[in-house]
Amino acid sequence: MLSSLSHPQLSDCRCLYLRNFVTDANIGIHDAERRGPQRIIINVDLFIGLVDSTPNQDKIHEVVDYDFIRETIRTRIDRGHINLQETLCDDIAGLLLLHPQVRAVRVATEKPDVYPDCDAVGVEVFHLRGRERGAPAA
Repeated sequence: MLSSLSHPQLSDCRCLYLRNFVTDANIGIHDAERRGPQRIIINVDLFIGLVDSTPNQDKIHEVVDYDFIRETIRTRIDRGHINLQETLCDDIAGLLLLHPQVRAVRVATEKPDVYPDCDAVGVEVFHLRGRERGAPAA
């Protein structure tokens, strides 16, 4: 699998990431899933231009803070029940792309407790700034 950084519009980016963020969310379409929150695991890659993410003074205000990623995820989950992982991924990606320095985002979600015979079921999306949701890749 090629790195997302191999995409021509991201060749001058660095990737900021959040790995295996575990939280509870009200997500799912089945009756058992609607009774209460379930554990989900979220992974995020943010692609930020080097010009916007290379600190000159070694100060946090010169870069995108990791707290932004966690707070964005929490904000979406706290809005209420989500039927589909696809919706959650797209919503988180769209919110992260609102940050002016974020050029692209990859979001993956996993539900680790759905089936006893596998680690997880999940969804992954990649959104590039300026592309409409669902638009075909260039």
